Amino acid sequence: MMSGSHVTMEDMMKRREKRAAEQQMLIEKYHAAVISFCMNIPGPVKTTPEILRLFQDGKKEILLVLRMNCCPVLEELEVHEITGDEYMLSVDQKAAVLKETMVAIEESHPLGRLFDIDIIDRDGKKLSRPAYRKCLICGKQAQDCARSRTHTVEEMQARIYEMLSEYYGKT
Repeated sequence: MMSGSHVTMEDMMKRREKRAAEQQMLIEKYHAAVISFCMNIPGPVKTTPEILRLFQDGKKEILLVLRMNCCPVLEELEVHEITGDEYMLSVDQKAAVLKETMVAIEESHPLGRLFDIDIIDRDGKKLSRPAYRKCLICGKQAQDCARSRTHTVEEMQARIYEMLSEYYGKT
């Protein structure tokens, strides 16, 4: 179903530290907000050709919205590792405005539930979502399902594979 390189928790923790350092570097360099985009993929496989395709679609959507709202991109970083695909941008715009527009992408794109678009303000603080996200499987609050482990990783991966297949017209 979801085949690809398996990552360990240690791999993920190392990448998280590196990402935080990259975000901090952008903040210090430009004194501007940072958009940090990756995919919300549970389990040990974080990227596949299908996930990468959706990541590229999400990146295009982010850039389109920034261009439409006249938000200058000061610098961008893109990372493709077994820990997942990531895209970071330093943007000359208020963090609150960016959060609002990025949440709109997550809410309006047919597969936006798989997008994880964080906004870090110029003080290094991550802005929170105004509302909780829904579970991919049952539609309840995702944090509750994750905390209680209501669904298995295999069930979530199967749902993601199904969503990607439906969206891109594959079986």
